[in-house]
Amino acid sequence: MFQVDHLILLAAILILVGIVSSKLSARLGLPVLVLFLVIGMLAGESGVGGIAFDNPAGAHALGTLALAMILFDGGLQTPTSSIKKVWKPASLLATFGVLITAVITGLAAAYILDLPLLEGLLLGAIVGSTDAAAVFSLLRNAGIHINKKLKYTLEIESASNDPMAIFLTVGLLEILVNGMQPGVGLLELFVLQMGVGALVGLGVGWASVKIINRIHLVASGLYPVMVAACGFLSFGISANVGGSGFLAIFLTGVVIGNHRIVFQRSTFLFHDGLAWLSQIMMFVVLGLLINPLSLLDVWLEGLIIAAVLILVARPIAVIPIMRLFGFNARETTLVAWVGLRGSVPIILAIFPLMFGLEGAELIFNVVFFVVLISATIQGTTLPLVARRLRLTEKPPALSAASIEITAIEEVDADIVEYTLSEHPRAAGRRLSQMALPDTTVVAMITRGKDVIPPRGSTTLMAGDHLFVVLRPETRPFIDCVFSDAVDDISSELPDQELKLKGSTKIDDLHHSYGLLIQEEDQHMTLDSLLRNTLAGQPNAGDSMQIEGLTLAVLETLGGRITTVGLTVQEKPNQ
Repeated sequence: MFQVDHLILLAAILILVGIVSSKLSARLGLPVLVLFLVIGMLAGESGVGGIAFDNPAGAHALGTLALAMILFDGGLQTPTSSIKKVWKPASLLATFGVLITAVITGLAAAYILDLPLLEGLLLGAIVGSTDAAAVFSLLRNAGIHINKKLKYTLEIESASNDPMAIFLTVGLLEILVNGMQPGVGLLELFVLQMGVGALVGLGVGWASVKIINRIHLVASGLYPVMVAACGFLSFGISANVGGSGFLAIFLTGVVIGNHRIVFQRSTFLFHDGLAWLSQIMMFVVLGLLINPLSLLDVWLEGLIIAAVLILVARPIAVIPIMRLFGFNARETTLVAWVGLRGSVPIILAIFPLMFGLEGAELIFNVVFFVVLISATIQGTTLPLVARRLRLTEKPPALSAASIEITAIEEVDADIVEYTLSEHPRAAGRRLSQMALPDTTVVAMITRGKDVIPPRGSTTLMAGDHLFVVLRPETRPFIDCVFSDAVDDISSELPDQELKLKGSTKIDDLHHSYGLLIQEEDQHMTLDSLLRNTLAGQPNAGDSMQIEGLTLAVLETLGGRITTVGLTVQEKPNQ
């Protein structure tokens, strides 16, 4: 048997074990990164697997590749609306927050480990950033629901603070190993990393959207691969001209993810799978790199440094920034606690080994131990802390399972399949009562093996499959219509105009979107409501304010209002 055959078998086993362990993560209350690291340690030379792996450069290469893919997927899933809301606190946390955390932790590490000051600061810089993979996984997959502003702040900080930690680590290593003078040299390195990374990321992202939407590939499966290649192109260009590849690939993902591209849904699913595979590979390989017995030599020092990082450095860095932007004490406490360390510190801890720094092995072992403590304690207690701080919210309305069939480029429309859940809001109601956007067409309904004609009188049932032709901008509204039944989902509606038929009834509006208009006759149509309220004959452009809503006349025919524009002015529960 060839060596590669053996490697393929081992890789398949480790990946399958990693996938199964991700299923156990929620039940055990442990972040997936901890489970993957433990799997790697158990599979290593000192564990039951007996796999010998002593290649820091190879681990660094694999870790960099995996982290780049995780950040790219994070960018694809980050709406620009969230960045606009929290970019100021998130950017300060990602820069000054990392710097303050690194300095305080580094001073403590130098004293505790009896290291020279610069080497202590190097250790502080290595553990200075929070982990995007861990934070994304906890906030998006662990069933923790907090308000959007707080969630976006944590996600964007974790996705954008890696370049600062990398800059500090590389800068200190240049001073320690290559004799670079601090001051102007470090400032130039910082400007180059951040400036070039941002410019390349935005530029490649913009160009990628144009190319992806204009090129006609022979196989639809190549589009997700092309998107991935664009992301790595951004990383490679930035890194090779002195910029931050991680910042560049994240921003490229943000630009692509916030533009309409062909086969968008399948592309996002493809990259979500790649991100999970990257997490498994990265943490398992990093776990293989450590000798578990070596952690016993530094457990006490590592525990004290972890305590300083979690209980002192992170809060001191976070509190003034959060209070500056109006976050209350409870929200500030949660952000201070969600400072999970993960893959980036372990990857950065490989740098001193590659640079040949004396004492690099001690730094690596301590960093690994600190990451395990941080991820285990902070990750497992996050739901409890959020509940104790009374920051958890009701889960948002779950959209019906949907599959993008295709994107119709010429008419700017998609055909989407919705599968109604066991308890959908739409169950037992006629199709005409769904208050669907005016441009939406239900093309076909299937129930079991039967095809149901989509008439207005058709009654929907749990488990139905609906094939809907829709415009991309109406997708969030239609997701709400076919989502699970909850008390109030109006706070989940996007900030854009919803175009409805004038025949839409007030009761249907409340049932589909959670929008309540106080009228005695809940069966009154929007056409009647507007004509009764507006003076004289309604004309296009006329509007009225009611219950925090703006209703505007968009189209009329023969004295009837055929199309109404609805905009939510005041959202509840926010």
